[in-house]
Amino acid sequence: MTQLGLPEDITVCLFDLDGVVTKTAVVHAAAWKETFDAFLREREGAGFRPFDQVADYDEYVDGRPRADGVRTFLASRGIELPEGSPDDPPDAPTVNGVGNRKNELLLGKIRTEGVEAYEGTLRYIGAVRAEGLRTAIVSSSANTRDVLHSIDAEHLFDVRIDGVVARERALPGKPRPDTFLAAARDLGVDAGRAAVFEDALAGMEAGRSGRFGYVVGVDRVGQRDALYAHGADVVVKDLAELLGAGGGTS
Repeated sequence: MTQLGLPEDITVCLFDLDGVVTKTAVVHAAAWKETFDAFLREREGAGFRPFDQVADYDEYVDGRPRADGVRTFLASRGIELPEGSPDDPPDAPTVNGVGNRKNELLLGKIRTEGVEAYEGTLRYIGAVRAEGLRTAIVSSSANTRDVLHSIDAEHLFDVRIDGVVARERALPGKPRPDTFLAAARDLGVDAGRAAVFEDALAGMEAGRSGRFGYVVGVDRVGQRDALYAHGADVVVKDLAELLGAGGGTS
């Protein structure tokens, strides 16, 4: 292991955004809860079962493209909606409409609450780049560029594969590995020489199925065992733990 806590043959690092670089995962979860609870309440009345901001978020939504999150969670409740189109209004009873309502709420929360970065992650990325490793941001969010700009972190990444790029290239989202594989290709390496940094279970599955050289799970919400079960090679609470640690687990 290197002083970055990575195998010697790793030459690029692929970072998820929400929950790894920025403290926005909790904001996403809150926006999803508000969206789904309103939808379920209108559909099922006062006796509806609310969206669980931890269990449902982790299992069905976290790390997935927005429409996939809508589709997967509603399927868990036996609900199927028409797909609609990406420009559906936020009150449309479609997969895209529900997703657009969530995005509208998310952007409002970001505007009012702001975005914070994890300082340990920024320190780790700085160390990675100082050692000559190249970096990519890989996120299902269509708001990735704006979020990175808000924390002055665009310059920390050589490649960006986000919801916008994935749509342009027709890349399926996590738990499929395609977005991470695209980032590795754009950086000029095969998956075996790339490390994936993720906090979502879907991201762990993407790292494992894509046969990446190393998969780092970031445990922000007490799901260490689940991260290992879904494909992590190592789990830490903060990426700064990897610096000089030889890759030891938390």
